[in-house]
Amino acid sequence: MKCALISPIVFSIFIHSTLAQTVDSYSTAQAHSHNDSRQLRPFIEAYDQQFGSIETDVFLKNGTLYAVNHEVDANADRTLAKLYLQPISQQLEKNNGMIYVQNDVYLQLVFDLITPASETMPLLVKELEKFKNLTEPDCTVKIVITGQIPAPELFDKYPDYIKFEGSPDINYTPEQLERVALIGQSLQKYTGWNGEGPLPKNDKKSISKLIQKAHELGKKIRFRDAPDNINTWKTMMALQVDYLDTGKVIQMGDYLRTAPR
Repeated sequence: MKCALISPIVFSIFIHSTLAQTVDSYSTAQAHSHNDSRQLRPFIEAYDQQFGSIETDVFLKNGTLYAVNHEVDANADRTLAKLYLQPISQQLEKNNGMIYVQNDVYLQLVFDLITPASETMPLLVKELEKFKNLTEPDCTVKIVITGQIPAPELFDKYPDYIKFEGSPDINYTPEQLERVALIGQSLQKYTGWNGEGPLPKNDKKSISKLIQKAHELGKKIRFRDAPDNINTWKTMMALQVDYLDTGKVIQMGDYLRTAPR
């Protein structure tokens, strides 16, 4: 399968200026809580497990941002500020600017825009600006946008603290690539594998090629829509995928702390 991460000219620039990124060993720092807002305790469960990446839906309704996927679920208890921005800001204050007690642990906070970026992004920026410790240059929480992502040519219209999830199907300019935090793609685009047994050989080859290209660009990579079981997690680790997607927060946390390396 052909993977168009970037044009050949831009690729040659970055291949010489960046080194491939690989994960030496896996911990919950490489765990990604996908659709975290659908957990029984949004943010808290993944935070307690010390996940390195947490993703929430963002839905704009009547001038308010909600951490929901569907309009019917939007209510005062499900605002983005209440479920994520406030508790995260409080943790930063409690830990003297660190999201976790450990000084070298960061949190990638991913906003999955459900409503159009043109309407949602201005409100999101305005909401984030209310929490100054979330927007400081040295903040240990990194903001990333996915879902209804603005066009790459609009990346520079937003504050520098906001990065974007990149697509392997887009040819980015060097300036645009600077605003790409990681590469994300649906695993189902490359395989129909159900997570049982080994990954088919040809599918593994295509996926490995994409992972290698992302790493050569100095970008981390994750796959959404992957089977959510231990065999898949092990397979993704063997492939050197940087973030392991899961909706089973506690189970993955337990596994990564106790599984033999």
